[in-house]
Amino acid sequence: MIIEVKVIPKSSQNQVVGFEGEVLKVKTTAVPEKGKANAAVIKLLSKYYKVPKSAITILKGHTSSKKIIEIVDR
Repeated sequence: MIIEVKVIPKSSQNQVVGFEGEVLKVKTTAVPEKGKANAAVIKLLSKYYKVPKSAITILKGHTSSKKIIEIVDR
């Protein structure tokens, strides 16, 4: 499954807000430095979709708040 994700870093809490149209909105307390926010998003999505973190890959948007993420259902 491939989804588009909008990340809001430096939020007050870590949470998957839900879909707004076809974009999944995710809030994280992590700062967007040295991949910390990306790692937090992967961790949140792994809990949300109940898959291991290794099943989630950021395809596009490593340095952007808008990301294209692939989730492999194992």
